[in-house]
Amino acid sequence: MRAANDNDPRHLETLDRDLERYSNLELATSYVSRPIVGPGLALVFVILAGLAAALFLGQANNTLIVVIAACLGAYMALNIGANDVANNMGPAVGANALTMGGAIAIAVIFESAGALIAGGDVVSTIAKGIIAPESMATASVFIWAMMAALLAAALWVNLATWIGAPVSTTHSVVGGVMGAGIAAAGFAAVNWSTMSAIAASWVISPVLGGIIAAAFLWLIKSRIIYRDDKIAAARRWVPILIGIMAGAFASYLVLKGLKRVHSIDLGTSLLVGLGIGLVTWIVMIPLIARQSRGLENRNKSLKTLFAIPLVISAALLSFAHGANDVANAVGPLAAIVQASASGDFMGDVSIPVWVMIIGAMGISFGLFLFGPKLIRMVGGQITKLNPMRAYCVALSAAITVIVASWLGLPVSSTHIAVGGVFGVGFFREWDAERRLRKARAAMPDRAVYSKEERRRRKLVRRSHFMTIIAAWIVTVPAAAMLSGAIFWGITLVLG
Repeated sequence: MRAANDNDPRHLETLDRDLERYSNLELATSYVSRPIVGPGLALVFVILAGLAAALFLGQANNTLIVVIAACLGAYMALNIGANDVANNMGPAVGANALTMGGAIAIAVIFESAGALIAGGDVVSTIAKGIIAPESMATASVFIWAMMAALLAAALWVNLATWIGAPVSTTHSVVGGVMGAGIAAAGFAAVNWSTMSAIAASWVISPVLGGIIAAAFLWLIKSRIIYRDDKIAAARRWVPILIGIMAGAFASYLVLKGLKRVHSIDLGTSLLVGLGIGLVTWIVMIPLIARQSRGLENRNKSLKTLFAIPLVISAALLSFAHGANDVANAVGPLAAIVQASASGDFMGDVSIPVWVMIIGAMGISFGLFLFGPKLIRMVGGQITKLNPMRAYCVALSAAITVIVASWLGLPVSSTHIAVGGVFGVGFFREWDAERRLRKARAAMPDRAVYSKEERRRRKLVRRSHFMTIIAAWIVTVPAAAMLSGAIFWGITLVLG
């Protein structure tokens, strides 16, 4: 009887339904647990950063304070990786020149290299340049101010990322340091000349990034795309463009990365960059010629030739971003470590290697855990990108960030990259309008788009532009007020 029941079709249908429920339960469990994995791994990294700080400091004074600061620095670095790095890799992924996995691998390597090799100067600006340490009453007051700045910046970036607001981590940490300084010692504590230079760089850098991106796109269009023989023009110009990238990267690396071994002046580094750029240009000529064989004479074929320079420019931008934005995570942390260890909070900041490693690993880890969604958004939602346009964005942003890091200015890589995207988009709009006017002049009877139709066909989403401007205005005062409130809360608790 039991065997017969087991073979009953109704029994088998019930069994199938039960198995389907279990399958659906497993699927639902995987979807529920997936959002928890990222934050869980991030928490593990933050805890490990605190343990590493305790290990390096041993039984030193104020070990607990530095451990807490290391955890906050790791937390901030994770947010930078989740938020800012998407601006570097978004154009390449949006143009389908890199897969998501390839973009993350390149970003992890070059972000870490930039932070560890060339991140020192901007860290010093964040730690000491924004507020005057001598205005602080004691080392403890200075430490709590830096702690409040770090926590406020991390909380603000986390909140903004959670709600999808495109804010700048650089704006957040600079506002946090300024707000804590004002809360601790009044407005006189702020180095207003440095803040003025930083504020000016926030305005100049996205505009400069947009202009450079538009200029490179004009070069590509006028010298390659609008030529009768596009492939022959690309064979001539693509090696030059790659040489420009190699020369810029080499100059910066020689000037910043080798100064710990041997001091090299600006002129020498530029000559080294010029030499490497020329060698790269010569080496790329036969490679591009070989790659272009058999390609059809149309714009679609050019995408193949621009894959190499786009990948190189994305790597260059990641290096520059690591050099510049590691300061946002470890600048205040470096100041806390030094003040806690020696009581000296007015001298130059010496940056321990383990502090830089926390910043570099945190940025890379944040990208790996939380970056893919934002990479897709940056690569496709502001304006349509192809490999040529994405190359212009990445190269212009890289050059601008490198110059800013060269000068020790903590500019916003977010707004530089977005400025480059808007520069490309607005140039395309201007160029399309120019070509339409020429066509209208040549053939007056030809039907053209109405003014309303041309407005609808805009190539840059104006809503994104207004959102970014609004976020830009809000971030600094919001982070400053939050930091000041945290500092006052700390002083009340500690008496």
